[in-house]
Amino acid sequence: MLLENRVAFLTGAGSGIGRAGALALARNGATVIVTDLDPGRAGAVAEEIAAAGGRAEAMGLDVTEDAALEGAIHDTHDRFGRLDILHSHAGIQIPGRLEDVSTNDMDASWRLNVRSHFVAARAAMAVMKPRGAGSIIVTSSNSGVQYDREMIAYCTTKHAVIAMVRQIAVDYARHGVRCNALCPGFVDTVFNAGFESQMGGRAALEGYVAQTIPMRRWGTPEEVAESIVYLASDSSSFMTGHALVLDGAESL
Repeated sequence: MLLENRVAFLTGAGSGIGRAGALALARNGATVIVTDLDPGRAGAVAEEIAAAGGRAEAMGLDVTEDAALEGAIHDTHDRFGRLDILHSHAGIQIPGRLEDVSTNDMDASWRLNVRSHFVAARAAMAVMKPRGAGSIIVTSSNSGVQYDREMIAYCTTKHAVIAMVRQIAVDYARHGVRCNALCPGFVDTVFNAGFESQMGGRAALEGYVAQTIPMRRWGTPEEVAESIVYLASDSSSFMTGHALVLDGAESL
């Protein structure tokens, strides 16, 4: 298996893409630490992994709490003696133009979509760098490589996180730690609530997907999960600092 004996720490893994990624990493042999703001959702994913014969642990985790996030990552390393993979996935989507988004909304977006990834990557790097190995995956979005209308907070933070990933990559490539950004487009999960509200309802969003995305369909969490496995594994051993876009050519 691609990830046999490796240990992966995931945030925002209780549903959607995070859940699919956790299942795929475990299916490929990794021991997966599943974290989510909702401990019940994290536990359900860990149970699903165990039922399929994989290895997983679950915990509730608020990634905006620096000490809790850092502590969970370091504790994972200390208990297992290694940390091979970090998928920092938790995020928030707040719609609106400059005049619609409050400073509190922008602060919330920055805290989850940029700062929490910084804190997680910093904690992971502290244990990966001494070993000279590791893969850090940070979820951005195809909104980080294009500009969505009336999504100033979301687009700003998603562009910022790609810049951060590239900076980490170039600074730590010589130490054997890779850092890449995952950039999904429209995947049919509850995370699209912001876009759905902005577009005027589910029917309008469905129409956008059918008419605007060249492949004329949603992506699936499972399709994105295959790319998470790729970025986590040695299959991408010469890839770092890359923004991997999976969006049916929407951003082209």
